[in-house]
Amino acid sequence: MSNDATAPDTGRAASGAANGATGRASDRYKWTALTNTTAAVFMSALDGSIVLIALPSIFRGVHLDPLAPGNIAYLLWMIMGYRLVQAVLVVTVGRLGDMFGRVRIYNSGFAVFTLASILLSFDPFDGGHGAMWLIGWRLLQAVGGSMLVANSAAILTDAFPKEQRGFALGVNQVAGLGGMFIGLVAGGLLAAWDWRAVFWVNVPVGVFFTVWAYRTLRETGQRGGGRIDWWGNVTFAVGLSAILIAVTFGLQPYGGHTMGWTNPLVIGLVVGGLALLSAFTVVERRVAAPMIQLSLFRRRAFTFGNLAGLAISIGRGGMQFVLIIWLQGIWLPLHGYDYSATPLWAGIFMLPLTAGFLAAGPVSGYLSDRIGSRGLATGGALLFGASFLGLMLLPIDFSYWVFAVLIALNGIASGMFASPNSSSIMGSVPAGLRGVASGMRATFQNSGTAVSIGAFFSLMIAGLARSLPHTLTTGLQQQGVPAHIAAQVGGLPPVSSLFAAQLGVNPMQHLLQPTGALTRLTAAQQQALTGREFFPNLISGPFHSGLVVVFAFGAALAFLAALASMLRGANPAPVPASVPVPAPASDSGEPTAPGAEGTPRRAPEARTPSATERD
Repeated sequence: MSNDATAPDTGRAASGAANGATGRASDRYKWTALTNTTAAVFMSALDGSIVLIALPSIFRGVHLDPLAPGNIAYLLWMIMGYRLVQAVLVVTVGRLGDMFGRVRIYNSGFAVFTLASILLSFDPFDGGHGAMWLIGWRLLQAVGGSMLVANSAAILTDAFPKEQRGFALGVNQVAGLGGMFIGLVAGGLLAAWDWRAVFWVNVPVGVFFTVWAYRTLRETGQRGGGRIDWWGNVTFAVGLSAILIAVTFGLQPYGGHTMGWTNPLVIGLVVGGLALLSAFTVVERRVAAPMIQLSLFRRRAFTFGNLAGLAISIGRGGMQFVLIIWLQGIWLPLHGYDYSATPLWAGIFMLPLTAGFLAAGPVSGYLSDRIGSRGLATGGALLFGASFLGLMLLPIDFSYWVFAVLIALNGIASGMFASPNSSSIMGSVPAGLRGVASGMRATFQNSGTAVSIGAFFSLMIAGLARSLPHTLTTGLQQQGVPAHIAAQVGGLPPVSSLFAAQLGVNPMQHLLQPTGALTRLTAAQQQALTGREFFPNLISGPFHSGLVVVFAFGAALAFLAALASMLRGANPAPVPASVPVPAPASDSGEPTAPGAEGTPRRAPEARTPSATERD
């Protein structure tokens, strides 16, 4: 009798112990996944921006003349090539993660990223060949970074329960954008030591986390199997690449124009790219196993969240680029800093931007699990736009403390927006599509960053073109330069002056020395022309005109993002536990078997909607 009575209790105790052990193992695993994926996303984003501020040291290190016409293309590809590859590949590798295992693709990405970092740090060439070595391995590094970024959010979404997912995705998103901001500081610090150090820094970290990822991460989500959508991949990759390549050519002078947007090659690339992207949407509607799920865009939270993220990423990427030019090319030289030291000090003076983001990001991720994502993301976008309006009102030679407050507010706004927006997007999709959804989200973000440089640069050059030639010609004549030489220098494309400012170079000596004009001037005139203040003072007026245009554009983008964020609506309620979830269709369109074990599929996330879901 007693044996019969105690048997159920013993069974329940054993079952409870087993469940407790399973729960503890699951709890440990989710924090392991968070730590590893956070490091991966941080490294990938860091390398997207670390080169941006280290470019002056890199150009000097490989002995590239920054003002030679052909070398502008090298600079653009060093900046944009990484983002272009990530924008093109993240959806594809996200889909591969859904098909063959997110952890498998993620781990391979860590290995590729680390290998490319090693090769980047050993550039054996000089000049154009040295630049091509860096560009080529940066593209491979971006392939590895795409594999990491596209699958990290999906791995976390699989590992964390709904009530903690906003926090986990928030930390991951903060790490990604924090890496972008910290890269600006790290690039300045490391470039002051050795330009190769901006690539060395990845090697020990990459080796450690690659080994750790292979040893600890495991598949916890659904895998769909199936085939690769080759037609979809080709039309998407080639179409988006054509548009982003057109942006790089559009920024370079063509014929008698300050930019190349009238270049038949640029027009052809844009038209061809748009045609291929249109074909891509047709292909995706017809194939059995599409590269992306266009049906996801029927979900308001997914669609408007991605549109808001795109607008914010365009504004954020362009703003960083403009602030670096402002500091390195004008403000720091006017305040007595040597051109060779401007990358280091530009990174230091942009610390409030990073600090604001790092302070707000984790808090907003935590709050989004409790009060919902829509209000936080919308408020962050509005504050982001307000910071642009404040920057637009600053004079060129600003008081640093006002500047620091404004960029800190901008960082806080980015942090308020990023985590809730990411959590809302990822929480709105079915479990089996999280890899591709994560890739689509990253594509919007990376495309926005790549496009932002082209958009902001074009607006800045257009602003400079109105007044810079006259200002430059007049300023040179006032210092005794003959009129015909002053007109020749003043007639150079504004993009040359803008790149000179970006690379911390005073172009006056470089441009005037071959003409012999400097030898005809007095020592005082020569010193004035080649000193730290002449070029920054000369360019500051036209540059401010360009700043007003680009910051107004950034503010408009931010307010559009706020509107899109507000319109995201409420996420649909999860499928109740009692409702069977159909197996995914195979490539032929027929339902697949329920699984290797023959067990029915469990309805994912069957629980009461959280605040994030309701909002």
